[in-house]
Amino acid sequence: MMIEREYSYIVLGMGLVTFLPRLLPVYFLAGRTLPGWFIEWLDLVPAAVLSALLLPALVTTGTPKILTLYSLEMIVAIPTFLVAVKTKSLSGTVVTGMGLYWFLGSIL
Repeated sequence: MMIEREYSYIVLGMGLVTFLPRLLPVYFLAGRTLPGWFIEWLDLVPAAVLSALLLPALVTTGTPKILTLYSLEMIVAIPTFLVAVKTKSLSGTVVTGMGLYWFLGSIL
């Protein structure tokens, strides 16, 4: 019984720390006109977060982490990035990346 209560508190806490960062900006910015430069800056946030998540996985391997610029993932990432920039198609980019990763993984 006590363990179930502790789990409930943990789940509620996780819900709060997930919900509050989403609620607070909506609450404080609702009905306000934001400056153009701020909206442009906000458009860059998803790309910055994705880059921060992907780059360490692309250029490091092992434990402890060792810098490797010529990994299969990095070789596949470059043409996949070019396809993404050229086509701006999420599905095309995903298919390109997965196809290249499968193809190069089978021959290397």
